[in-house]
Amino acid sequence: MPEGSKPTTLQRNKPPVAAGKKFSVPSESKQKTNPKDFVRLLPLEISLKIFSQLDLRSLCNAAMTCRSWNRTLETCDHLWKHHCLTLRALCQREIDKDRGRGYSWKVTLLRNYWKSKVKLEWLSGKYSNIHSRSGLPEKSMYPMDVDTWGEILEAELER
Repeated sequence: MPEGSKPTTLQRNKPPVAAGKKFSVPSESKQKTNPKDFVRLLPLEISLKIFSQLDLRSLCNAAMTCRSWNRTLETCDHLWKHHCLTLRALCQREIDKDRGRGYSWKVTLLRNYWKSKVKLEWLSGKYSNIHSRSGLPEKSMYPMDVDTWGEILEAELER
């Protein structure tokens, strides 16, 4: 650029060039770690201890917060085990089958969570006095096997 002239906008935004080589300027995001991302700031054991104190909804929300947290939670199956075993009281057959097929605790939990909620509502009699399909809430139905529907029918007959 000639001496005394001002650089144009295009020239100001170009990376510096010296002897035919381009210098890359590190981006700001690579230089700084987000101060709110405790997973990257703290030792893994401490981060896992914090995550282990969360209830199921909070743990799922944490997994959706950012990639760093999701990767950490994805690889720590033991964080999901406790929550999955809580569902096992209602869906023992399904959970045991999924674990036997090699599904992780997280995947097993996700596969059986809504089923356990619907099954609990049916078994508790929440839908006992509904006389037609139109009276059922949308989330009251879930694909379940014959044995599960047999349990629900037995519970209804005992009421």
